[in-house]
Amino acid sequence: MDPLEQIRQRRQTGPVQAPQDARPQLTLLKGIRAVVFDIYGTLFSSGVGDISLATEEDRNDALQQTLLENRIQLTNTGRAARLDQRLHEHIRRHQSDRREDGIEYPEVEIRDVWRDFIVELDKDGWTQDASHADSTALAIDYETRVNPTQPMPGLEEALAALRGRGLVMSIVSNAQFYTPLLFDAFLGQPLETLGLCQDCAVWSYRLLEAKPSAELYRQSAARLYKQYNILPKEVLYVGNDMRNDIWPAQETGYKTALFAGDRLSLRRRQEDPRCCNVQPDLEITGLQQLTDCV
Repeated sequence: MDPLEQIRQRRQTGPVQAPQDARPQLTLLKGIRAVVFDIYGTLFSSGVGDISLATEEDRNDALQQTLLENRIQLTNTGRAARLDQRLHEHIRRHQSDRREDGIEYPEVEIRDVWRDFIVELDKDGWTQDASHADSTALAIDYETRVNPTQPMPGLEEALAALRGRGLVMSIVSNAQFYTPLLFDAFLGQPLETLGLCQDCAVWSYRLLEAKPSAELYRQSAARLYKQYNILPKEVLYVGNDMRNDIWPAQETGYKTALFAGDRLSLRRRQEDPRCCNVQPDLEITGLQQLTDCV
């Protein structure tokens, strides 16, 4: 199946709902020249809020179906209950390699993980000749099964309004290679057409480093300055997670907006000492509220 069609057909169902304790806190921020977004939980709602919330049975079923859909036969279907465990062992190995390089918050390139995973299954006799396996197709198939998504309400209109005001827009996101496909699948346009600057975007899978590392935000700031001469104090960062988004963005000098429009994804992190004294400049429950603040 075409990847875009997979994303559309397996989209999250049901309306996006704001948490009961969410209250917009809006004010006009002067001097903002750029708006930078998180993706999951901010621009797109995830069906599980966090992929780790999917049950083990759900993941194993999805993984077995992914293999079958891609013509990879297990030699013993009784082993299916351990498939997800083996996949995540590979993820941890790749993360461990990055930690040995001194990276505190390592990210993986999921296609490399899948490639190693299939090779090991084949080597150990769990599959019947998986030499034809396509790691790109496998990664997209599995992701769309376990983590269905849908655009946040008003996403396209908000991007159009900000673009119309001449604001630079970009991305800092924990993501994989398939993440940009969400825009094509749901909005029918790539990032650039929507006004999101690719040259300024920072993706964890390319950096092999993940939030809450401040390195992603430092690179974002450096790229915005190089491309547009924009200073950190002129940037508004929008994200749904106080630890992964608001705290490191403020450490970089960005203004911040906590997106509290989705009960599945809002992370206030009140128990995290790094977030105790952190307050976002804005709290929004809808993306279009940004147009009242910049």
